[in-house]
Amino acid sequence: MYVDLIVVVILLLIVIFCFRRFSSFVYAYAIIDIFLRLLHFIEVNVKVPELQNLINKYFPNSIEAIITGYTGGIIETILLWGNAIMYAIFLTYIVRIFIHKKK
Repeated sequence: MYVDLIVVVILLLIVIFCFRRFSSFVYAYAIIDIFLRLLHFIEVNVKVPELQNLINKYFPNSIEAIITGYTGGIIETILLWGNAIMYAIFLTYIVRIFIHKKK
């Protein structure tokens, strides 16, 4: 029932306890979301029914899908804005790394 939500929260808590840096949390958040989006892409574009059923049953489409699946109203809006802010922070980290690598 809440398996996808529990798995994502546990993974993020492990990152927090192991690395104890906000940047590690942001990277882990983005990695999990990108992984879920790649699985969704595979589910849609690979026409193997067993694989589609497996991915559809055990993996949500994205962290946004988890948020919209378990919340509603103002809480959903706040969490979706938090999701956008996390991606903005992730983007600044990636751009900063790209700029420093170029020099």
